[in-house]
Amino acid sequence: QVQLVESGGGLVHPGGSLRLSCVASGLTFSNYYMGWFRQARGKEREFVATIGWSGRSTDYENSVKGRSVISRDNTKNTVYLQMNSLEPEDTGVYYCAATGSIARFARREFDYWGQGTQVTVSS
Repeated sequence: QVQLVESGGGLVHPGGSLRLSCVASGLTFSNYYMGWFRQARGKEREFVATIGWSGRSTDYENSVKGRSVISRDNTKNTVYLQMNSLEPEDTGVYYCAATGSIARFARREFDYWGQGTQVTVSS
């Protein structure tokens, strides 16, 4: 069974930083495209960032571009999301996702999901 487990969320003040981690198991990690999504209270889940097999290809939602970095360590089966200059608008549950299909990856469609980790940005 494929399992994705997120961690690293928490409560931070505006302007603070968090580093989210997602550990994958049950798959050949280096052959999977990975992504981060988030869902704020009362809103639909939205794309945050994606990363290709090697980590060289990345994509970001416009509001996090320039202050967030998605990365992966294939030796640890882990994908990360470093978030800096956090704002209250970044608050939400952050989900890790995976797909082995390049076609689905291109459409930001993912097949496996973690349970999420809560990020709260508040003064």
